[in-house]
Amino acid sequence: MTPAEAERLARELDLDVDDIGICHACLSFVSMAIDAGNPHKIRGAVQSMTPYLWEEGLAVPARMALARARERGVANAREGLRDVESNGPRSRTARAIVRRLGADLSAKAKGDLLKMGFQPWPPPGLDG
Repeated sequence: MTPAEAERLARELDLDVDDIGICHACLSFVSMAIDAGNPHKIRGAVQSMTPYLWEEGLAVPARMALARARERGVANAREGLRDVESNGPRSRTARAIVRRLGADLSAKAKGDLLKMGFQPWPPPGLDG
């Protein structure tokens, strides 16, 4: 599967960035790189954050979404599922999913760090 095919597949998956229980602050490294627009930094952020997000809880919802896509007949879903089963977070498919979720977070947050999972410091009630 080519990178473009993996990205098309990731866009077809039934995944919602707010429903899968991964750390938005972690994913924000990807979304901020996307916002900055440097392809090299985007690739680097995706490659470095995918293993963490995968381990943190993305693996199960991603596999389930790929299986549902395969049942719906989505192009390359069967290959994508095999890719993540064989290569896990190092797979082209997992990286495409993280990139897509980073773009989703960016679109929802619109630069608001609190919507990206960051918390104010000092926490309310501890500032005085």
